[in-house]
Amino acid sequence: QVQLVESGGGLVQAGGSLRLSCAASGRTFSRFAMGWFRQAPGKEREFVAAINWSGGGTGYGDSAKGRFTISRDNGKNTVYLQMNSLKPEDTAVYYCAADGSLDGSRWTQVSVTYDYWGRGTQVTVSS
Repeated sequence: QVQLVESGGGLVQAGGSLRLSCAASGRTFSRFAMGWFRQAPGKEREFVAAINWSGGGTGYGDSAKGRFTISRDNGKNTVYLQMNSLKPEDTAVYYCAADGSLDGSRWTQVSVTYDYWGRGTQVTVSS
């Protein structure tokens, strides 16, 4: 069983930055595409960013483009989300997810394709 643990959330002023980390267990981590999603109270889960197994392919939701960067260090079994120029609308619980499908060369923004999820970390951006 794969376990994911997010960290790095907190309270930040608008325009500030946060770096989220997702530590994964399991020796097959390097073959998984990984994603970040977020969910605010009363709203649907939203795709934020994804990265394929090698790190060479990435994708972002419209709200994240130009401000967020996803990366991974397979040697450390860790995925990162660097969040810059934060806005109050970025306030949400951020979840790390792993796609356990056989073809890890592709990333996806469809949440149902992800097999493993972390518990989430709260990000709050104040005005």
